[in-house]
Amino acid sequence: MTTLTALKQRSLLGLKELDKEEIESILQRAAFWEQQDNKVNEVLNGKFIANMFFENSTRTRFSFEVAEKRLGAEVLNFAAAASSVEKGESIYDTVKTLESMGIDAGVIRLKPIGVLAELADKIKVPLINAGDGNNEHPTQALLDLYTMRNHFGNLRGLTVTIVGDVMHSRVARSNVYALRKFGANVQFCSPDNMRAPELDVREVSMDEALKSDVVMMLRVQLERHESGKLKSAEQYRAQYGLTVERAAKIGSHAIIMHPAPVNRNVEIDSELVEHPQSRIFTQMANGVPIRMAVIERALS
Repeated sequence: MTTLTALKQRSLLGLKELDKEEIESILQRAAFWEQQDNKVNEVLNGKFIANMFFENSTRTRFSFEVAEKRLGAEVLNFAAAASSVEKGESIYDTVKTLESMGIDAGVIRLKPIGVLAELADKIKVPLINAGDGNNEHPTQALLDLYTMRNHFGNLRGLTVTIVGDVMHSRVARSNVYALRKFGANVQFCSPDNMRAPELDVREVSMDEALKSDVVMMLRVQLERHESGKLKSAEQYRAQYGLTVERAAKIGSHAIIMHPAPVNRNVEIDSELVEHPQSRIFTQMANGVPIRMAVIERALS
């Protein structure tokens, strides 16, 4: 096996090409880490990991940083806004510079689609995708699967409806790719101008979405859709928001999910964020063991 092939196998660029068994192994390892009492382990003592965020992030960056520190790694945080990227330095040059300084792995978030795959062909350390454009967000989907499986025991046969701006959602894409491998039934509920027909996923009404086992709301940014019919947050909430009235119709076994950040009282009413059936903060908590498993895999 060539070094480049081995690196790519330890990298996590997306879930579309990852097989079910590999995803399963990550979920199982996350369960192991969740059960550990020690806050900090020395598994990656002496390893240097760079969090390279060329796009703003709070939850994902902090989740990765907590995961890295819990594994005993040395963490370097890089923000594009305070770097030479603003002065015109290319993403490749920035990542190559950090590789030259001796990092052992890189966690990357960036806007342009396709750049991460190009980097993986040139950079000689494993790379972990922390969100690239509207392509994929693999660790978010992994923590979503982990959350669902912890609640239901199994993913096969579950009906998961993803509601909102699927067109721009890397979360939706990674979830579709992963959930289908485990036999879940994935549906979308989206306004006409927020759909992603290339994903070949059945579109359902909001009433139909409420019959699902999992109702996953997506953050909506209406400024991306100025030509659409939904001109205001109020209009969006009225047609596609998970209101208190709508939530009363979901099954008693069902759960509410959201990748965050949450626009309260737009895609989901504020009272529902910490509703007994909500798993939104559980998802955030689950992000740490999932990312511990992914980072450990990259450096094993």
